[in-house]
Amino acid sequence: SRSEQFVFPEYVPEPAREPPPAAPARPERRPREKRQHRVTGRPDPSVPPSGVSCSGCGAELHCRDPAVPGYLPSEKYLRLMEAHRALQGAVCQRCWLLVHHHQALHMQVSREQYRNLVSAALRSPPRHGRSPLVLYMVDMLDLPDSVLPDLPQLVGAGSNILVVGNKMDLLPGDSPDYLKRFRKQLLRSCARVGILPAAQGTGSQVGRTGSQNLVDVHLISAKTGYGVEELISKLQRSWKCNGDVYLVGATNSGKSTLFNTLLQSDYCKSRTPEVINRATISPWPGTTLNLLKFPIINPTSDRLFRRQERLKADAEKTEEQLSDDEQKFLKCLKKQGYLIGRVGRTFQQQKSKAVIDFDPDELSFNMEEEPVFSSNKPKERVEFTYNELKDARWFFDTPGIVKENCVLNLLTEKEVKLVLPTHAIVPRTFVLKPGMVLFLGALGRIDYLQGAKSSWFSVVASNLLPVYVTTLEKADSIYQKHAGKTLLKVPMGGEERMKEFPPLIPQDITLEGIGTLEAVADIKLSSAGWVAITAHLEDKLQLRAYTPEGTTPMIRKPPLLPHIVDIKGNRIRGSASYRTKKPPPLVENLQANGTNKQIKKRVFKI
Repeated sequence: SRSEQFVFPEYVPEPAREPPPAAPARPERRPREKRQHRVTGRPDPSVPPSGVSCSGCGAELHCRDPAVPGYLPSEKYLRLMEAHRALQGAVCQRCWLLVHHHQALHMQVSREQYRNLVSAALRSPPRHGRSPLVLYMVDMLDLPDSVLPDLPQLVGAGSNILVVGNKMDLLPGDSPDYLKRFRKQLLRSCARVGILPAAQGTGSQVGRTGSQNLVDVHLISAKTGYGVEELISKLQRSWKCNGDVYLVGATNSGKSTLFNTLLQSDYCKSRTPEVINRATISPWPGTTLNLLKFPIINPTSDRLFRRQERLKADAEKTEEQLSDDEQKFLKCLKKQGYLIGRVGRTFQQQKSKAVIDFDPDELSFNMEEEPVFSSNKPKERVEFTYNELKDARWFFDTPGIVKENCVLNLLTEKEVKLVLPTHAIVPRTFVLKPGMVLFLGALGRIDYLQGAKSSWFSVVASNLLPVYVTTLEKADSIYQKHAGKTLLKVPMGGEERMKEFPPLIPQDITLEGIGTLEAVADIKLSSAGWVAITAHLEDKLQLRAYTPEGTTPMIRKPPLLPHIVDIKGNRIRGSASYRTKKPPPLVENLQANGTNKQIKKRVFKI
């Protein structure tokens, strides 16, 4: 049989061994099913909205309609209303379920409502006499689709835009200059929609889009902190405190993660982490529903000097000199990503000594009574003073713009968690002959119809999304039999789920190989991932790519990782697949030694 499944990146077939002596049989335990949290409570349409925003997503808190963002059950809402200022810092039911139960509630918010909210904020009259800076977040895994074509119209004419390419921690380096190549790809994608550097901002293209000024491009990982300190330094040196900053981007680009990272950095006022709650983070699209914000610190000369001294001292440390907690945190990040950074704080509020709250009534009890110590006294909420905020510039996190024709819009909450990568992607490479087929779950399929020789298909997608290789003759029956089930995994839910899921629609593709060391193109299967095609020189390939109806496969030339075919081990005997190889991680702004020093030279040669 030429069919095979390849799910786990570390999979290596075990050699046959002698069976061990039989152990005494134990009663088989049935796996315990995780029950979904039951949503309780009733709405009360008679109670007016609070005027207070949810600290997780920014929506106005209320108890009138569960389908409207910001909803809390009336019982909880009224109880909080009775307590003095208790709604300040509270989160809505949706944010609570996302964080504590990983359960998403669908909200009645259309794409146009998101767009109008973001556009209205960006087009509001300039505060402090200067237009805001737009920090545009781009998901590098989804390039160029994550660069919204209508962004220039959204942000308005004359806007200053600093583009940030996020999720760099998830992509392996395929050559010494891969970061430089990523930056060029990002600039090219921005130019296609009319966002150009100031020097190029002339001519008919800018006249058509309204003259946006591309200030700079940065590559970061909001999750691991890679590149974030450099981004902060750029903002403080160039933009300083001239105006507000708006974080804008498509859904799932990582805006809320960056918002939370900056909350623990030198970019916000020193007391901000005590006053402002962290944004809700979830793989579910559209987590942020309104504007979240924190005040930006004024980067005076003294503060910039102190910050620079702190960064120099941090860069001279070795991993062994870090605290136990920092070492544990770094160890965890190294398992999750390829590029890691350390985001610290120079300006921290001095913590006052703990004051013992002595209550003599709590100690007044007789011999028959047990002492009871109250632990549920309400904590006094920390607030900014008037002087701290009177001339403040603000950093705003805006709701993500929903991408059209995106496969994530067709998936359930559980399916999104499998499709969106959260850990470093380990490439999976297969060598296919004409007449073979590659499935990426049941979300995408590529048929190798014609070609003179075998070609290499390198899959870049979530490690949890299975890849299945079979023959052209068996492909249709495999899909009919296993779509919605364990073998192809996503979508999940069996025949009932597949009845409502759109059918796969084909698109014919012709490619010509440029050699066995470099991919000719990426076939991007919407936001589910992509397959890099490497073929022999001048070998003409006839391919057919399938994606769900309503989405379209895209040919990306040049490919994002052209040398990805090198990131593989030896071929598994009797199989179309190669053993996987995971490049080692790199920690920036940390003194490296040995192997890590060599890695650093290779990665940062840009």
